Formats: sequence, C-alpha cells, structure tokens
Amino acid sequence: MAYLPNSEADRRAMLEVVGAADVADLFASIPDSLLDPALDLPPALSEQDLVAEVERLAARNNPLGTLDNFLGAGVYRRFIPAIVRGTIGRPEFYSAYTPYQAEASQGTLQTIFEFQSMICALTGLDVANASLYDGATAAAEAMLLAVQATGRDRIAVSEAVHPETLRVLRTYAAGRRVSVDVIAPREEVTDATDVRAALTNAHAGLLVQQPTFFGTLESLADLADAAHAVGGLALCSADPLACVVLVPPGEAGFDVCIGDAQPLGVPASFGGPHVGYMAVRQPLVRRMPGRLVGITRDHAGRRAYTLTLQTREQHIRREHATSNICTNHALIALAATVYMAHMGAGGMREVATVSAQRAHHLAAKLSTTKGFSVSSDAPFLWEFVLRCPGDAAAVASALRETGIVAGLPLGRVDPARADQLLVCCTEMTPVAAIERYASAIGAVDTARLPQVRSEVTV
Repeated sequence: MAYLPNSEADRRAMLEVVGAADVADLFASIPDSLLDPALDLPPALSEQDLVAEVERLAARNNPLGTLDNFLGAGVYRRFIPAIVRGTIGRPEFYSAYTPYQAEASQGTLQTIFEFQSMICALTGLDVANASLYDGATAAAEAMLLAVQATGRDRIAVSEAVHPETLRVLRTYAAGRRVSVDVIAPREEVTDATDVRAALTNAHAGLLVQQPTFFGTLESLADLADAAHAVGGLALCSADPLACVVLVPPGEAGFDVCIGDAQPLGVPASFGGPHVGYMAVRQPLVRRMPGRLVGITRDHAGRRAYTLTLQTREQHIRREHATSNICTNHALIALAATVYMAHMGAGGMREVATVSAQRAHHLAAKLSTTKGFSVSSDAPFLWEFVLRCPGDAAAVASALRETGIVAGLPLGRVDPARADQLLVCCTEMTPVAAIERYASAIGAVDTARLPQVRSEVTV
C-alpha cells in the first residue's frame, strides 16, 4: 500500500461503494489454504552467500560451445560476428523504448526500416513489419490475417510445420473460433495432391514451413497454386537463411511469409528472446499486425522515418485493431539487421551452403552404420531425421555421456517417432565433431537399445 496514492479516506470510500467492510472482505471468497499458503523455503541468505549459491547453480549449465552440438529443431547455434554484440550493446539502442515519438526516435526507426527492407529482399515480398515476438506467434498472426482478409474461418496447416508452432496456432484459433485442419505429410514433405483434396472454399489459407520441421524441402509453387485454387492465401513459415539459397516464398507465389529471425545473429540463449518477422504482398499491407516504419520527408525536405498504418489497439478503435502486439522487439531485430548487413548476401549464402554440406556429409556417414538410416529420400538442407534401431532417446543419452548432443529425440513430440532423432549441422559444426559423432554412433550397443514400434507412414 505504500506505493498507492490513495488516502485512508479514499480507501474507505471505495470499500463503501463495493459494499465491503474492510479490505479483507475483498478476498473472503479465496480459501485460506490459497490466501496464505505455507512456503517451504530455505533460510534467508546474506548477499554474499546468495551470489555464491547462484553461481553454483549456474555452473551446472553446459554452454553449447563446450559440447559437440547437433541440436536444431527451430533454435540454432550459428556464428555471431562481434559487430552484432557491439552494436546492440550501445546504450542508445539497448535502453530505447517503444518509438512512439518519431521525432525523438529516428535512430531506432531507421534500424526497423532497414530490418523491414532486408526481410522484403529475403522473402521476395513487398512489405514487411517489425515487433513480432517469434516465429510461432508470427505464424498465428498470419493465420488471423488470412481469416480477416478472406472472411473465412478455417485454416489448413501442414503437419510438417514445427509442432510448437502448431500448438500456438491451435491456441490462437480456439480464442477466435477458427478451425485448424492438419494435413499429414508424405516422406516428411507436404504432398500437393493431399492439399488439393483437403482444401475447400471455406479455408482462409494454407500454412507450410520451408524447410519443414524435419529439415526437408517443400515444393512451394505447387502448394501456393493449391491454396489459390480455392481462393485462399498461401502462407509460408521460412528460415531466413534458407531464403538465400532457395527460391524465396514470394517468388514461388506465396502471399505471406513469416518466420523466426533467430538464426540471424541471435544466440540460442536457452530458447529466447527471439524476433519474428512477417512480409506480405502489397494488397495485404493494412492487415499486418505489429509496427510498420515508413520513410518520408520532414518540413525541411530532410529524410524522416515514422510509424505508419498503425493498427494496434493503442492507435485505433479496438474493434478495428489487427493485433495486440505491444512489446518492442526492435533490439533483437537490430541484431538481425546488423548480422545481415555485415554478412551480405554472399556471406549468408556461404553460411547456408557450408551448413548443408556438413549435414549431408554427416548423413552419409551415419547411413553406413548398421541399423541407422536417414528416414526420408526427400531433399534436405541442414537438418535430417535419423532412424535408429531402437529408442532414439537412449541413443541420445549414450552419446551425451561422450560429450555429444546428438539431436532431438522425436519421441518427445510424437510417440510414433520414438526411434528417430532430428539431427542438425550448422557452420559451427566442426568436421572433427562430425567424425566423433559417426564414431560414437558406431560404438552404440544396438542390441541393448530399448525397442519401440514406429508408426510413421512414409
């Protein structure tokens, strides 16, 4: 109460209005066990002892750099040039708040504008925004954009998208009374024939991922045509580095491209923070959520940046708002912007190429190990699914004892894939680590692995 400006007389007046005798009456409906629960806490520590205890706990963490890391699944350890950390650590960026006052926020607004421009170049689309939280919520915002743009209440989603993205989509859809129809992949890619059979005139659009959660490559043009055939929008969740070496979604006919910019200079950091992105065709620009920075001229004819087409609930009537995106992710977007500016198209293409080469080298070596195989013949970039002769979690546990993070056991996300590992290589994967991985796999006692029954249809 010390921080509340209400006087005792103010509080009595408010209690009288609500019909309560005292403040305790306001909480009378809460059971005593919840109102004042017993907390089993250790004795209080001095500051010195507390710091020592926190340092002890922190020392239990193993930085990915100390291990042979083959874990991807949406969060990637990639090289971050020193200029990225140096730029985002500057106080004018690090402490900047939401740029509501354009005349006082030209630096922040310019960095957002540059981020938007680079995302447009990557995706092959007309307009991009900023301040989306991450790839999963960006996909949910794209779903809502499609629903609003078409006036329809169904969305088709490939089951080859990241399972956490699918969960976020379902959460958003439940609140908006949107139906989510999932299309199962074949050979770990989305089959255009299955899409055409599933889509109807009630669908607002189709969402796919490039590369898929399994690392495989989709045939985007065919999928975009299938969505457009029923009057829906084609939505693609794309790894931005993949856009450098593959046909960009916009050029393949997609209307909306969203994704996570974490691979662009943002550390893994225990899963966050990330930054999402969205790019659309020009006719959809007024449907975009988040922030959109435009460039104009001031009264003296000088270049000026400003927030434009502001569609959040702070700026227009709530029933007309396209989003409730408030948190400013411009700092993380700045990291991605500096990364892209520093690396250039050539550098980013080299990163993608080296990552793919090392993944294919590892896949070829593992496929020669008895009992292990790549689960699909579909093309892939830097991730692939390794089928094991038993429980993949047990394989990962055995390799972990040798200092190798073998990948993601897919049984965690789908019990039918309990014999599979999702394995990733990046430019940060040394060739020596690939050799150690192959050697460790060869040393696994497959006869002692717990047996599982795969139910995946390929």
